[in-house]
Amino acid sequence: MTFQDHLYIAYAHLRERKRQTILTALGVGIGTAMLITTIAVAGGMSKNVVNKIIDIVPHVIVSADRVEPLVPDNLIGMRETLLGIVEKNITDESKETIKNYPDVVGNIRKLDAVEVVSPYVISNLIARNKSRFTSCVARGVVPSKEASIADLSSKLREPDALRELAYTPNGILVGDLLAEELDASYHSRLMLISQNGDEFPVTIVGRFSTGFNAKDKQEAYINLALAQRIEGIAANTVTAIGLKTVDVAKAWEVAETIERRTGYETESWDETNKNVIDFYNRNGTITLVLVGFVFIVAGLGVSSVMTTVVLQKVKDIAIMRSMGIQEKSITFVFMLEGLIIGMLGVIFGAPIGHLICKMIASIRFEANTAGVLQSDRINLQETPEAYIIVMLFGVIISMVSAYGPARRAAGYVPVSVLRGQVGG
Repeated sequence: MTFQDHLYIAYAHLRERKRQTILTALGVGIGTAMLITTIAVAGGMSKNVVNKIIDIVPHVIVSADRVEPLVPDNLIGMRETLLGIVEKNITDESKETIKNYPDVVGNIRKLDAVEVVSPYVISNLIARNKSRFTSCVARGVVPSKEASIADLSSKLREPDALRELAYTPNGILVGDLLAEELDASYHSRLMLISQNGDEFPVTIVGRFSTGFNAKDKQEAYINLALAQRIEGIAANTVTAIGLKTVDVAKAWEVAETIERRTGYETESWDETNKNVIDFYNRNGTITLVLVGFVFIVAGLGVSSVMTTVVLQKVKDIAIMRSMGIQEKSITFVFMLEGLIIGMLGVIFGAPIGHLICKMIASIRFEANTAGVLQSDRINLQETPEAYIIVMLFGVIISMVSAYGPARRAAGYVPVSVLRGQVGG
């Protein structure tokens, strides 16, 4: 038998049970559409998180922790037996810092892969506006450099806020949710209270909105000199250095190079935010697995149709076997039937999945601050690879589901069937 003969027989079997064949193919199509939509939603969520992280944080962060601790300056002697003499007390309250940071910055700038270098100081403070209090994290920066790293210009509520921050020594740029928490607005006067209880009056020069609720509710930007004064550290000292690389995909390579050159621990953006990224990827994977069971249900439908066809075609199968048609040909016919149902299903389901994605992408709703991200839409990411994988998966599930009935059909003994010992 030729391939055309096998195909003709398979088509004839399915045509006789047209309604059941169409319903089964619809089941495969619905599974295809749902899985395509789920992959698009899961991929869109992960991509949205990654894009927002890249957009608001440095690509590489150089921390104050050293890879190999420096030899204390109060250690006397370099022989096998070392003698330590304590000349001063070092308490746990001492802050880890990068001393003489201009030298470190100069060393980093020699790398062609680095585009912008922005030193900063982190301060954990209490912000007060009249009777309202809330904790916040103030990042002391050089506004012109930090603007290039975090792309703050596109997230400002007041367009000239960065320029105003640069020439306002006691200015502060706050997240819009932090301003709302403090019931503060543009040019409101705030009081920053340090861990030691010292108070520093500041003026709001602008607000920003990144879309990350935690950042917009807790973070603020002040000038580097003010942050150094709040933390009580020298003018040539910072707590960390942020970098923007030419190619964000190679940030981890730049981080490793800088760590070797400077001796300070360095992390790329994906290492720093690994927990957030893994959380969204893990949720996407779980969702895909759950929706994947729709295909399993569709596969059971294919198996049911094939079993019914086999039972109805028992005598036809016996006659074909009596005419010398081999078992593998019988198996191949019924596998072809599963293939046809699978192909009909995915050809119908893929366009439906695309239309569902377009419909979901067009929906707009009011952004809220309940979750991690602030968004007014569901982000989707459709890729050709996803369509190909889902369609192949649908066809394979259909063929696998048809294998059992196909083997059963090929296993009938013609004599037993013709004698009536096996019936449909």
